[in-house]
Amino acid sequence: MSKKKKKLRVSFRKNRQARTRESGLTKKFEQHGFEDDDSIRREQLSGKGELAKKRTVVGEETTGDTSGFKVLPEVDLENCLSGRVLEVRGLVSVVQTSDGQRYNCALRRLLKTLETDQRHVVAVGDEVQFRPDGEEGLIERIEPRSGVLSRSSRDRQHVLVANVEKMVIVASAAEPDLKPHLIDRFLVAAEQAQIDPVICINKVDLVEPGSLQPLVGVYAQMGYEVLQVSAVSGLNLPILRDTLKDCASVVVGQSGVGKSSLLNVVEPGLGLRVGLVSRETQKGRHTTTTARLIGLSTGGFIVDTPGIRQFALWDVAREEVAGLFRDIRPFVGYCRFPDCTHTHEADCAVKASVADGRLDARRYESYCHMRRDGEA
Repeated sequence: MSKKKKKLRVSFRKNRQARTRESGLTKKFEQHGFEDDDSIRREQLSGKGELAKKRTVVGEETTGDTSGFKVLPEVDLENCLSGRVLEVRGLVSVVQTSDGQRYNCALRRLLKTLETDQRHVVAVGDEVQFRPDGEEGLIERIEPRSGVLSRSSRDRQHVLVANVEKMVIVASAAEPDLKPHLIDRFLVAAEQAQIDPVICINKVDLVEPGSLQPLVGVYAQMGYEVLQVSAVSGLNLPILRDTLKDCASVVVGQSGVGKSSLLNVVEPGLGLRVGLVSRETQKGRHTTTTARLIGLSTGGFIVDTPGIRQFALWDVAREEVAGLFRDIRPFVGYCRFPDCTHTHEADCAVKASVADGRLDARRYESYCHMRRDGEA
């Protein structure tokens, strides 16, 4: 990332102020009448989101940053404290400093008005500069991010967590049923964000030993770390605890797989709420409703996130999907056509590898689904 401190002309969020109509417009039409074409030509009211504004901001121009901003505003560091966002509650962000003090912080208006694709400006895990005022504060700047996990939400970027090194993808062997395609989506997101993924299959005590081995073997052959655990019996939880030690991590997965139950065992005394899975729908209820950063006694922290039933990829072009599949990537360069989509073309090395068993057929199906559904 390069930075140049200067006065910058930057775009602000669109439609912050409604454009005013010409005064007395209706009265004028009543008096003089009008023709449809003339009214359309003269009274061009922009639709929602079409108004753009620019202002001059003093700060640092940024490139290669994933915060969504093109400028880091200049702040008075002597009157600011550094902290990390633990939780976002509506308009209030809970920020903790290095000495453990917590502040309920609002967001500086400038940050709320800068143009960005993000649904929310602040995310859990963000490192910020804020101006304290008693037990409250005002966030003046969000520092450049790394390790950002995002998903698409109504064509906007929803940042689930920022500044993490490891993603623990929790699935369940049963209750609810295992969803390999959802695991694959998280893996693609991890590859794109350059976050180290760990696949953690919980509730293995509910299935026959060895029944998961074919699936586990496929992921293990690609170099992914796979843990088979049980929050009830404690199987392999010491390994999970050691995996999280001294690391900035996030735990993700669908509702009901036991994310909170695992964290309660890994970090005794945490007391996170847990819920039951419906036998009829095989779906869990949301007991975790907002992302929350939790410090670990073994060092580092982990972010507990709400359960996700669908995960729409953000900023992944269809052409990029194959390169984000570890097992498909090695075959891409051997296809006959440089722009091969690996779905219908002749002399496709990827399809040939599926046919001869070198590439797992279910993984290939997962790839095709991501291209087909329009989310990637």
